This record gives sequence, C-alpha cells and structure tokens, in this order.
Amino acid sequence: MNKIYFDHNATTPILNDVFEAMVPYLKDQWGNPSSIHWAGRGTKKAVEDAREQVCKLLNCAPLELIFTSSGTEGDNHAIKGIAYAKKDKGNHIITTKVEHPAVLNTCKYLQKEGFEVTYLDVDSDGMIDIDALKGAITPKTILITVMYANNETGVIFPVKEIGDIARERGVTFHTDAVQAAGKVPIDTQKLNIDLLTISGHKLYGPKGMGALYAKRGVRLVPLIHGGHHERNRRGGTENVAGIVGMGKAAEIALKDMDKEIEHLKTLRDRLEKGMAGRIPHIKLNGHADRRLPNTSNISFEFVEGESLLLNLDMKGVAASSGSACTSGSLEPSHVLVSMGLSHELSHGSVRFSLGKSNTAEEIDFLLEIMPAIVERMRSMSPLYAGAKS
Repeated sequence: MNKIYFDHNATTPILNDVFEAMVPYLKDQWGNPSSIHWAGRGTKKAVEDAREQVCKLLNCAPLELIFTSSGTEGDNHAIKGIAYAKKDKGNHIITTKVEHPAVLNTCKYLQKEGFEVTYLDVDSDGMIDIDALKGAITPKTILITVMYANNETGVIFPVKEIGDIARERGVTFHTDAVQAAGKVPIDTQKLNIDLLTISGHKLYGPKGMGALYAKRGVRLVPLIHGGHHERNRRGGTENVAGIVGMGKAAEIALKDMDKEIEHLKTLRDRLEKGMAGRIPHIKLNGHADRRLPNTSNISFEFVEGESLLLNLDMKGVAASSGSACTSGSLEPSHVLVSMGLSHELSHGSVRFSLGKSNTAEEIDFLLEIMPAIVERMRSMSPLYAGAKS
C-alpha cells in the first residue's frame, strides 16, 4: 500500500539537505556557542550564519531575530512579553476567534491576569472585518495579535492593512506566521509588523525549533529567564543543530518559493475541482482567492470527519480534520464554527494540506477512492437518504 501524505500543515518531513547540514552539529561540532575557545567559536558562527538565513526569508536584521523552541513559545513570548512590558500604558489586547490555540490560550491566560481581550469575528469566508478591528481599538489597547494565515483553512489575513492601522494608532502588532512562512513571501519591513512568529518544522526543518522576529526598538519582557543568550532575550544554551537545520530550511524555502507556489496551487486546484465534480453536497471552507497555495478545507455533508479520516488512512492517505494541536478533541473546529458552519458540518470537514513531494498522481488516487468512501458512509445516514429523495 502506498503512503500518501496530505497533512503538511501539521508538520513537514525534514529535507535531506537540511538533515545533512545538521549532522556535524549532532556529532563532531558539539561546542557550546557561548564558549570563547575553539570548541565554541565554530558553533557560534554556525548559529549566526543560520540567523542570517532565516532573516533573509523574513527581510529583517539579525539583531531582530530570537531563536525559540517552537511557534508556541514564540507566540507566548510575543504576547506576554508585550503585555507585561506595556501594562503601565494599557491592558487591552485585540485578537480573532480563529487564532491558533497558542495565541487563544495565551490571551485567555492574560485575562486571568487582569488584561482585557477582544476576540474579533470573521465572516463566512473566514476573513476579518477591518472596520471592526478599527472600532475595537481603545486608548488602552497595547497589542493586536492576528495570524498571517489560518492553519485550518489557509485564509490569508490583510496583514499589511492591519500593520498600517496599528502603526497609525500606536499599537504593537504581532502576527503568528507559522503557516505562512516558506509558503508565501513575507517582508517584515513592508508590512509594518512589530513581532512575527515562525516554526522550523512547518517549512521542512526540524521540530523543536522556532524563531521570533522582534522589530528593533520593541521592548519585550523575557519569557524564559536565564543567561545572556539571544542578547539577553531568551535564556538557555542554543540548540545548535536545530538552528542550523532551520536556517538551511529557510534558505531552501526562499530559493524555491515561486516554483513551489505554482506547484502547490496546481495540485490544490486539481483536488478541489475533482472533488466538486465527483462528490455532491460538499463545501469549500475559506476565501476562494486569499488562501495559502497548499491548503484545502472541505466539508462533506452527512459524513463524520474522523471516520472519513480513518477510512482514508486505511487506504494509505494521511489528512487532518483541522489543527494537529487539537486532535483528540470532541469539539468541532472553533475556526469553522466562527465562520458560521453548523456543528454537524464542522465535524464533517477535512483539511488537505499539500507539500513539495506531492504529485498529480497522488491527487488522482485520492479522487479515485474518495467518492466510494463518502457514499458508503453517507448510506448509513438517515439524513442523507432524505436529501437524496
């Protein structure tokens, strides 16, 4: 049985070139980057070279990049760091109802600490209302944290417009770009972003690695206290191999981006047109155009999504019902519910997130097996029998 992977928004495989770049720092070049002797100098240079590689992907200066252990840590550092640094100026934070749990749960934690949080709605396409954002800003607003692209639907928010509003109103702007980095161009200088979070394992790098862009002049309270590492912004001996791997992955992503965007859009469109032509009673979730090139979220009416995924898995196809960070939850997707989908339709959704190695033949195999699986599952639903009659 062939194994086909359509869950790249959950994680990506490490590229061979990334793995090869990491190996020396797992074996021979093991020195502590903080050491001033020969064993540390080489690893220190490797860390700084990787920092420059990641900075080129984001168009920022090396002094503005903090290496972290994950996107989740980066989100926590950005949101809590600004909240505590600016609590004497205000206590109001603005976010959206469709953020990743790393943002939503951090905001909920801060509410318990006395901060006020406004959770903005999205429309049926999963898009934010800019006028609602403007209307939510008060004299006490210290932070706007809105994701770059949604992990479940792939919807890309108007980050440039949000950044312009934040700059005009004197509010710090953070964006979780974990799903966007490496898939679409990101220019921190043109977008008026103050803080931006990315993760290594979403762009074919290692797990356990992330980075936080913090614009020069933005003051953050550290999340992790310790030594002088990362210019006193994040204590802890650096994960040199992970940092080198993330740097190499960023370099490759930047080099191959235009080609990959075209490749992924072609496959995604093939998948969506094929599904629409073969299976009735389905719904594409998310904005038709303002989406990541690799992400397709589809609701299959009269079908339970988890059962559908299990049937696909038996055929060797890996997909997802939403965020990997909420797998195991019996609750419907908070993203799809916020977009106005019923609990039943939300439970019947599947996310197909494509990657570098996927092929048209794999898409065609999915389209070949999917109609029979869906029809078999629907045959057990009395609601479907009524819809057919």
